Amino acid sequence: MHAQRYSSYMKWNPFVNAAAAAAYIGAVALFMQFIESLRHDTPDTMIDGMGFISLFVFSVAVMAFLFFYQPAVRLIENKKGEAVSYFLQTLGIFGAITVVVLTLASLQ
Repeated sequence: MHAQRYSSYMKWNPFVNAAAAAAYIGAVALFMQFIESLRHDTPDTMIDGMGFISLFVFSVAVMAFLFFYQPAVRLIENKKGEAVSYFLQTLGIFGAITVVVLTLASLQ
């Protein structure tokens, strides 16, 4: 049982979740840049708005999963301290990744 818990923790840890969130944001940014390069001279349409809102809703779901799923599981298991710690670690690591990305962007 201890090995199973260790394996589960190694699969789901705050660093992996924060890195996955940053990777998802990077992928969406690249996708949007690609679409913009294809359609830079065309007017916006209703489909563009629908696509944007759909991507926004999908992104909220992905981020909610990455940031809240494991803390929610720990809350259900009556591990409130672990849940709060897991969430704050994920948030802190993601914040550090964001600072690094913004610092690199400001140097360009």
